[in-house]
Amino acid sequence: MKLPVKRWLTIIDQTEGPRGEPPLRKVAIVAVIENPCAGRYVKNLMPMTMASVQLGALMAEKAVHAMQPHAAMGVGKGGVAGLAGEQEHVNALLTTEFAVPVREALGGGKAWISSMTKRGGPGTTIDIPFNHKDALYVRSFYDGMTITLHDAPAEDEIALILCLANRGRIGARVGGLRPENVKGVDGLT
Repeated sequence: MKLPVKRWLTIIDQTEGPRGEPPLRKVAIVAVIENPCAGRYVKNLMPMTMASVQLGALMAEKAVHAMQPHAAMGVGKGGVAGLAGEQEHVNALLTTEFAVPVREALGGGKAWISSMTKRGGPGTTIDIPFNHKDALYVRSFYDGMTITLHDAPAEDEIALILCLANRGRIGARVGGLRPENVKGVDGLT
């Protein structure tokens, strides 16, 4: 199965850091695709899952490019299925198969990638959660990006979203594991 992208959206949100801190750059890449399962029940979604590998690689390439000159340390994913589709159709596209090329593009990533999915139409707003790419317990990375899809998805489309951040929240100071202490930490525990 192929999942050709009908439309790409790139959103860049950069907040300058106070007190000499680096800026916080958040990037969202949205791929709007036709939902091959729209309007019907499909028991086996594995063809969508397997096709998501190429989509993950393309989205990661675009997201890493949009992050420049910063390296991505935070990551999140999600999507919105148009109303002729199911939430499960988006989830089928966001499994480990999608995430492997994303991790490769980021130079690794031990932690699972937070996600949010839902159904909706044009004008839908979705909050994509972030976490540190290598360790879930870096609290300063518990953040997100709010995306409003003004002209997508149509009822037979899926808007798939990949978000990156170069650092944790500005002014974060509530404790927890620090990013500089992540080396050697098992991000899955």
